[in-house]
Amino acid sequence: MDKIIATRFHCLLPVIFAFLSACQSLPQQTVTPPVSALPPIAVASHEFIVDSAHDDVIGAIQIVTANQEDTLSDIARRFNLGYEEIVNANPGVDPWLPKAGAEIVIPTQFVLPDAPRQGIVINLAAMRLFYYPKAKAGEPQRVITHPVGIGRVEWKTPEGVTRVVAKKANPSWTPTASIRKEHAKNGNPLPAIVPPGPDNPMGTHVLKLDWPSYAIHGTDKPPSIGLRGSHGCLRMYPEDIIGIYNGVPVGTPVRIVNQPRLFGWRGGDLYLQTYPVLEDDKRNQGKLLIQSLTTARTSAKAKHGTRPRVEIQQAIIGEAIRAPHAISIPVTQPGMTLHHYLERAKRVQNALPFNATWDGDMSRQLTASEVLKMTSKEAD
Repeated sequence: MDKIIATRFHCLLPVIFAFLSACQSLPQQTVTPPVSALPPIAVASHEFIVDSAHDDVIGAIQIVTANQEDTLSDIARRFNLGYEEIVNANPGVDPWLPKAGAEIVIPTQFVLPDAPRQGIVINLAAMRLFYYPKAKAGEPQRVITHPVGIGRVEWKTPEGVTRVVAKKANPSWTPTASIRKEHAKNGNPLPAIVPPGPDNPMGTHVLKLDWPSYAIHGTDKPPSIGLRGSHGCLRMYPEDIIGIYNGVPVGTPVRIVNQPRLFGWRGGDLYLQTYPVLEDDKRNQGKLLIQSLTTARTSAKAKHGTRPRVEIQQAIIGEAIRAPHAISIPVTQPGMTLHHYLERAKRVQNALPFNATWDGDMSRQLTASEVLKMTSKEAD
């Protein structure tokens, strides 16, 4: 058999040499390398399925490249984030002049608040709302999340449990006597009633709470989302309040908590997400951290799969506490650092995500000075 193969190979040699000679005589051609493919388009990160029995973490960290004309406020709205969220996730980046080509962290991975997953839960420290629609029999639990603006220090949003008692589209706004007094003092008097329209601080839709003078509503100043700029109400982007208004029935419970440090399970790992502590939060944060970690380690979820055998990496917890970047990160992986974790994050296009709530209309975006002014003098 070997002799037959050898004989056939020798018979083919002239053909092979002729082919090679022909190839060498062909004119040389320059091969243009293929253009690098664009990063994948992002998927909207405001609605998720959550395994309530086992997991506490939703979404994923993403990275985009800043464009020449971008501000962090622009990118935040594009990816359904609040101002403080994106600024905290990108320390050292100028919020108003990020360099073109700079990598921007999109912190769209969230540890769910430690609260019953019913109705609306709002975490003041995260400035973020979580809505758990009632799941029908046989259907998985969904969670819808959006950034919110909250009350200023002197007009703080209360904590506790309330409920939605009424809803109204195209509302008028009746400022309280104390709000009118403040505006008059600042040389900006208000009428007794502000009619519906594009300049109404209530926006286009409102959910009234069973707390007098408090509500969840839209806004005429979208860049104020993710800031402490209201008189205690909870503001939402105009595009987000519509979905919440349509989806949340009257009577829905609303629970408002203040949790700057959140532990939660996903897969085989325990995650930690840290936010800056609100300036008027005087609680013992070290004690609260220990309590939260203990609760996470002793919960029923901690007994699932390989979780009982994981070890807490104190170094990454210390890093997250010292520099709260609003980024959810696993704290049970040996050698983990924030830098290493972000290196693994998915790079996506700096464009409206697929199925985003916003249409990209920039007509009501504000200047840097106008946004910063909101933190001290705002109507709501």
